Amino acid sequence: MKKTNLSDYDPAAVPDGSPYTIAVVAAEWNPQVTDALLKGAVDTLRQHGVKEENIRVYRVPGTFELTTAAELLVARSSVNAVICIGCVIQGETRHFEFICQAVSQGLTNVAVQSGRPIIFSVLTCDTLQQALDRAGGCHGNKGVEGAIAALKMAKLDQTIDFDHPA
Repeated sequence: MKKTNLSDYDPAAVPDGSPYTIAVVAAEWNPQVTDALLKGAVDTLRQHGVKEENIRVYRVPGTFELTTAAELLVARSSVNAVICIGCVIQGETRHFEFICQAVSQGLTNVAVQSGRPIIFSVLTCDTLQQALDRAGGCHGNKGVEGAIAALKMAKLDQTIDFDHPA
């Protein structure tokens, strides 16, 4: 299978972001990767109309802390979505497995319990090069993809009418 840029998308299919407030939480660990993902997410939100003052950026020490940050944001703010950015690279111990499992399950739990979109823009790679390829390299930028997902989910959240199903 040929690998391609996974961030290619149709801009016309992305909702106008001007009515939304989006939080972006990025891990400080693996900064050459997470900084590029963060930039991709913020630039894409701006490109699709999210006002500068409605993009809230927070940093946490590592990927494991994304779950707590997402929980705090949905409990204490009125953001329409939270994009969680992190990068875990396989090492010689099982730490990778534990962190990846805990974060994916934790963010899923926050999303289900809060009813708000929590976007998983966490790279789980075998090597640094794989991460760089997905942080603006040959396979696109997972931060860009997270921003698009956040806008689509924020719009879905505002348009669902359970009293009048489509």
